[in-house]
Amino acid sequence: MPKKVITDHSTGERKCRCFKRCGGCQLSESYSEQLARKQEKAARMLSGFGKVEDIVPMEVPYNYRCKVQTVFATDSSKRIISGVYQSNARKMVAVDDCMLEAEVASPIVQTIKVLMKDMRIRPYDLRTGEGLLRHTLIRTSFSTGQVMVVLVTASPMLPAKNNFVKALVKAHPEITTIVHNICPNGMPLTLGERSVVLYGKGYIEDELCGCRFRISPASFYQVNPIQTEKLYSFAVEAAGIRKGVKVIDAYCGTGTIGIICAKNGAEVTGVELNKYACRDAKVNAELNGLDNISFFNDDAGKFMQAMASRGDSFDVLVMDPPRAGASREFIGCAVKLAPEKIVYVSCSIETLERDLRIFKKEGYRATFIQPVDMFPHTMGIENVVCLEKFEKPADKAPEKVTVQEKQVFLKPRGRSVRKPVKNGTRRRK
Repeated sequence: MPKKVITDHSTGERKCRCFKRCGGCQLSESYSEQLARKQEKAARMLSGFGKVEDIVPMEVPYNYRCKVQTVFATDSSKRIISGVYQSNARKMVAVDDCMLEAEVASPIVQTIKVLMKDMRIRPYDLRTGEGLLRHTLIRTSFSTGQVMVVLVTASPMLPAKNNFVKALVKAHPEITTIVHNICPNGMPLTLGERSVVLYGKGYIEDELCGCRFRISPASFYQVNPIQTEKLYSFAVEAAGIRKGVKVIDAYCGTGTIGIICAKNGAEVTGVELNKYACRDAKVNAELNGLDNISFFNDDAGKFMQAMASRGDSFDVLVMDPPRAGASREFIGCAVKLAPEKIVYVSCSIETLERDLRIFKKEGYRATFIQPVDMFPHTMGIENVVCLEKFEKPADKAPEKVTVQEKQVFLKPRGRSVRKPVKNGTRRRK
């Protein structure tokens, strides 16, 4: 099969032949043109709140995805092929190499296809419900070099699994752990509740901003760790983190930003609704030897509402909500608690703009807006915004209205205006 990625060796720019069919990339122009496009969009949408800094680019905007999910199928010749689901669809596009995915992933996938054929492991068919292997998940740490392979199957049975694991590790000694995940009724590219470690520890570790993080199969972790380090550094600096500062890390996930704040001396409370992510966050705090951070498995808005009712306070709110942004209830709780600073990390500039409008009305202004190109070749723009509390202008007292003025009505469409008459009387026509 011919390579899908072609490289212009004079410029170093890469192009993908699957651009229109796959949908994983949304931009095909040169990287400098992509940055200009994103800078213009960020300025257009956010400059009304404050100065928008220059977007932070990637030095090498390729092979940055440390999380790679691959699906399998058979072609008309009964040959096993691999690829990705079309964006927003369940139709598979055959891809053997991708310019966004970590380079270590593609050779491992090729070996898995050979082993599937040798051991008669059939790809799962979404239409018929037949077959076994749903997809694979490969997670890589660029800092430690550790590699995790997750085999996601429709049933607990994995034929010749010991031989499969032995052959895969022999071909790729860089693999540090292999996990078998069982997902009998899941949607495409999801993980099931049950996992069995076949090789290694069942997790990998990554280093970020001087901290170490454990990544299990279901952990939420930014897919571009190179840019994430820059993003989080901006967030911690904007928050003015120092010893003794009290921080709430809302939507904390596996605790990354909160742990970095705690490492810099802050007293941190993390809140996360996903119980698995919260569990990972506690493990990560222990991994870094921190006793100045605690995590709670709860809805962030409800947790903060309870804080407000108790009269609790803190200095900085760090929030990294999902793409849908923060809820009105959450913003209301945040404003009621009135932290001096709010650091908003956003992966959706559209919902960020919406939420900033609300915060502005509630007495917060943006003092720092930093776009970061986390997802080259896509339309995505990650942003760090620092909001600081300021005094809202006092509401003007309502002006007194005279009797004559009360008699003035707005002119209805297509009807005459009743005019006030001196002494409260109206002359007959």
